[in-house]
Amino acid sequence: MQEDITITRYEPKKKQGLIVIITGNGKGKTTSAMGMALRGCGHGLRTTIVQFMKGDLYSGEWDGVKYLEPLVTLYHTGKGFCGIEGNPFPHSEHRKNAQDALQLIKQIIQNDPPDTLILDEINNALQLKLIDLDQVMEIIKLRPEQMHLVLTGRDAHPDLIALADTVSEVREIKHAYRKDIEPQPGIDF
Repeated sequence: MQEDITITRYEPKKKQGLIVIITGNGKGKTTSAMGMALRGCGHGLRTTIVQFMKGDLYSGEWDGVKYLEPLVTLYHTGKGFCGIEGNPFPHSEHRKNAQDALQLIKQIIQNDPPDTLILDEINNALQLKLIDLDQVMEIIKLRPEQMHLVLTGRDAHPDLIALADTVSEVREIKHAYRKDIEPQPGIDF
């Protein structure tokens, strides 16, 4: 039987929005960001998630975040992973969607900024030239001082890494896919 313990809630003396980057070739970048959204709910914080690349195949977080409403909102704005075999959309269409996502992000920041804004797969969108570095820098400049900004995806740009407060790299050591095991619901998507 567990003893009763006193739980203390820590409050920083100064609240400050952080820029967090989750990058690398391993699995778990989006999952980590979703964990931040869940953790934020525990503190009553509002989180908005904008997904740049996902959109052509169902991913469990689309319905999962509905259980976290009204504190978490998710927009999937992409048409799938650009340049991946089987994705039928041309680069120009992926770029248009990414540009529309940037406009949505500006509206969110200007009209009703959340406590945390997660830009899922934005690093990929930048690397694939669906968006430009100066556009990401503009988003960073527009964000309110106390808003956390989380940027996920492989190949984070060195200028963004230099600017960030926290950077984590997810490294693949082993992946079931390499053993010809199909992606599994709840784990991979």
